[in-house]
Amino acid sequence: MTVEERRAPESESALRRDIRILGNLLGEVVVSQCGQEVLDLVENVRAAAKDLRKQGTEESRENFRSTIREIPAEMRQEVIRAFALYFQLVNLAEQSHRIRRKREYERTTGSRPQRGSLRSAFHKMYNNGIQAEEIQSLIHQIGVELVLTAHPTEAQRRTILDKHHQMSLILEKFDDPSVTTREMKNMKRLLKAEIVSLWQTRNVRKERLTVLDEVRNGLYFLDEVLFDVLPAIHLEMEEQLQTLYPDHDWEVPTFLRFGSWMGGDRDGNPYVTADLTFQTLVLHFDLAMRKYEAEMLSLGQDLSQSYERAGASAELITSLGLDNTYIPDEPYREKIDQILSRLQATKARYHGEFSAEQDSAYKSTEEFLEDIRIVERSLLHHKGAEIAEVKVRPLIRQVELFGFHMATLDIRQHSEVHEQALEELFQRAHIGNYVDLAEEAKISLLTSLLDDRRPLCSPHVVLGAQTQETLDVFHTVRKSQKLFGNDCIQNYLISMAQGVSDMLEVLLLSKEAGLFQWGADGTVTSTMNVVPLFETIEDLREAPAIVDVLFNNPVYREHLKARGDLQEIMLGYSDSNKDGGYLTSNWELYKSQKAIHRVAEQYGVRLKFFHGRGGALGRGGGPIERSILAQPPEAMQGKVKITEQGEVISQRYSNPGIAMRSLESAVSSVLLASMKEQTTYMQETERRWSEMMEQLSQASFEAYQKFVYRNEDFLPYFQQATPIDVIGELNLGSRPAKRRNSMRIQDLRAIPWVFSWTQNRHLLPAWFGFGTAMEDELASNPESVREFKRMYQFWPFFQAMIDNIQMALAKADMLIAAEYVKLVEDEELAARVFGRIQEEYKRTKRVVLEITGETDILANAPVIQESIRLRNPYVDPLSYLQVLLLEELREARRDGDESAGDINGVLLTINGISSGLRNTG
Repeated sequence: MTVEERRAPESESALRRDIRILGNLLGEVVVSQCGQEVLDLVENVRAAAKDLRKQGTEESRENFRSTIREIPAEMRQEVIRAFALYFQLVNLAEQSHRIRRKREYERTTGSRPQRGSLRSAFHKMYNNGIQAEEIQSLIHQIGVELVLTAHPTEAQRRTILDKHHQMSLILEKFDDPSVTTREMKNMKRLLKAEIVSLWQTRNVRKERLTVLDEVRNGLYFLDEVLFDVLPAIHLEMEEQLQTLYPDHDWEVPTFLRFGSWMGGDRDGNPYVTADLTFQTLVLHFDLAMRKYEAEMLSLGQDLSQSYERAGASAELITSLGLDNTYIPDEPYREKIDQILSRLQATKARYHGEFSAEQDSAYKSTEEFLEDIRIVERSLLHHKGAEIAEVKVRPLIRQVELFGFHMATLDIRQHSEVHEQALEELFQRAHIGNYVDLAEEAKISLLTSLLDDRRPLCSPHVVLGAQTQETLDVFHTVRKSQKLFGNDCIQNYLISMAQGVSDMLEVLLLSKEAGLFQWGADGTVTSTMNVVPLFETIEDLREAPAIVDVLFNNPVYREHLKARGDLQEIMLGYSDSNKDGGYLTSNWELYKSQKAIHRVAEQYGVRLKFFHGRGGALGRGGGPIERSILAQPPEAMQGKVKITEQGEVISQRYSNPGIAMRSLESAVSSVLLASMKEQTTYMQETERRWSEMMEQLSQASFEAYQKFVYRNEDFLPYFQQATPIDVIGELNLGSRPAKRRNSMRIQDLRAIPWVFSWTQNRHLLPAWFGFGTAMEDELASNPESVREFKRMYQFWPFFQAMIDNIQMALAKADMLIAAEYVKLVEDEELAARVFGRIQEEYKRTKRVVLEITGETDILANAPVIQESIRLRNPYVDPLSYLQVLLLEELREARRDGDESAGDINGVLLTINGISSGLRNTG
């Protein structure tokens, strides 16, 4: 909820009503399923938790511990389940409330537009004197692409999310004034039935997800929500523009799309093979066919016009291919039947099921679109404009958006894999050793081979399994583009890109599969983008120089020319944060974009930055609109691409109303950011502020690195004070938790790293190092506090960083974190490390308040502040139970009894805390 959503007492009353009803129903379910004794235990624990938060004394803390430890072992899981399920219900109520507030704004059209809406964005432009022609030019430049990733940060099962969806539909009906007492009573019965079903359903997956499970989960959101919501966003933009600028004939291009990594991201995931990637694209295609068939059947029911009554265009009649003397009475339905027949033939052809009708199959989405446009044009010229507007144009937009592929699939692989594959290929081709060459020698060799029209290696040569699989991926891309259209796969992302050779290696492998080809006239055809991913602090710093050399390479420039002189570059938020801490990561990302943009300008290359954000604050999380507006103005250029991961996907896109609100917010932010121009004064001011940020970043980086990587106490503390040892057993996704079989921080994936610190309420990756850097600066230059206040007021980058740190400090809780410290076996080590963390937490809180001028963290966001305060007494029991269960589990495993201990109970607490904090990874 936003601050403005606080301003409607009747709406807040409805939220409290929903929470009260859901809470009461949960109490009834607990009694019916487990007995009164369990509900009494839950109430006792809740009362003790509230007393702990109110008193904060050692006596109240000890009383709370005793209350937790006195829960009979056989009832612990039921108590945990009750608290975890409560958060699921509260989250549902708050989600329903967001939809309620959106509808209230839409009902009162004369009121101030809702923050983050398209109406709000266009009103700002209109009030600032922006002319219709300027906006028309802008909307033809913008592009927003959101990418659903396979990163395993969704703690809720798909089954649970389905039940949540059913409950949200019931909750929405509560606000209908026409609902009778009997109907309300029945809706409560339906809700209670769903809660019983949730109670009896396993919250934690028993088996690890497969990659195809992840693919199907991603397609669920495209199927159930986004297929209809994306066209609605475009329609909303047209309506808002037409209202404000009625004299302009608006044309809104297709600018908002979804992509996916699920089934394409093979970095560190051995289960994503070339064959599986093709299976993924077939699933995408099958969903598209199913959706279009359903839409055409519906359209066939609607278009019942008689030829005698309404007529039809000669174009439509001719397209039917019937005897010239025969015109069917319902020509539109005849056309729809023919389109359906062609769709079925298309399915048969794509699945290799040859039939006599195969020749009628659509060869491309353009053919399919043309058939639909014939129907549209006929309606427009025969007094059916209203029907065309409502029934046909949304379908045209859907085909433009989703094609035969639903979502563009990105391929991602680690740079080392390409290097190793080429090493073998070069050996077989008698070119010699490659891996040990210096970077300049690699670039020279790769360039000469790319300039050579001949293939590198005979297709009949037998290769090692790893090399063959690497090549098969590129051949799969070629085959898939021919079958499903080039849009099915457009980008090949290179993890840990650290040199120009990493990009040229992928281009050379593309050449082997025919994705990069020289024509007889010397021009290049290239059907896939090569996208470097700069992840670590060092890589971000080196990126501008790497891009400079890359754009200066003559063969790569030919590739870029074939791709419209547009270069996509991905920026990694997760690994840069784990590498250098929150402040340094954010600053290096900001700097890198500005520097890369300067390089691209010199070469006349347009850029699209792909922001690899996670859901958690330590991985670039936070409100998407805040992140967009905080980017360097020159780096936007109207185009933005952002990952949507794990729990963020279900939070934003499991409900059509929430999805509409989330996407409006993202699009309006891109519009406003793209119109933003810095004055000369602000450019000079930002240069001065940048010098200050550079000093802060260096100090923060040193403090973070010293504490995390150069502190022998840190690793054992992390291993024991967090649930990292059991997170892998939560079966969140198909990907292994570590890149290598080691326990070094460097080899741990960013997701379990951040997840672990969230569970124990430290949230260390989202704030550590900032306090030390800022306090040192203020100590040496006390007057600089005034400048930091101005930075917070006028610099969106700095404001976003401070506000995200505030959110992290509010969700972090040293009171609860102290309980996890007891899990560390060496008490002196635990005291040293936690003492340092507490000092940095207090220091960070102190300097943030000095910058914001507030008396308390999140005082400028009272709704969020209050939500965290109200949730704490319900999260605290889960945290204390997690500590107790981890103690018992680890003791049993130390004694060699792997079957002892309550691992399921631990996993339930992890799941519940995730719901309570609304964060996993």
